[in-house]
Amino acid sequence: MSVIHMLYAILVSAMPVAELRGGLPLACEYGFPPAMAFFIAVFGNLLPVIPLLFALQRGERLLYRWTPTTRVTNWVFARTRRKGRLIARYGAIGLILIVAIPLPATGAWTGTIAAFLFGIPLRRAFPLIAAGVLIAGIIVLLAYLGAIHLFGISV
Repeated sequence: MSVIHMLYAILVSAMPVAELRGGLPLACEYGFPPAMAFFIAVFGNLLPVIPLLFALQRGERLLYRWTPTTRVTNWVFARTRRKGRLIARYGAIGLILIVAIPLPATGAWTGTIAAFLFGIPLRRAFPLIAAGVLIAGIIVLLAYLGAIHLFGISV
């Protein structure tokens, strides 16, 4: 339980594939109490959201400068909007669900990209993504603690 371990857990939680699903169990394995591991993982998972939203806005402008990338960008964005049925159908609740379900291809990174593509402003997107991350954190923590209890491993 050191600062280095905390930084590792934050870094894993901030990464796009592992996110909170990897950082929270890692923090617990490093010996952090479950409540502290939860806050470490949630913090790490939320860390890239605002910079990513700004980068997407900036990156979109750059992609639209050239005709070939404009066509590809339009195609990707149109396809993603068609695939984002949860957000299109349920709006804010859909965004929370996309982030909250701790499965592959869901999470804060996916929610951030979806919020950008669906034109949800940062002021509204961040609290919705944060709510989803908190729900996902609770689910992952309960699953982790349940597995620990089920297999008789002490925390």
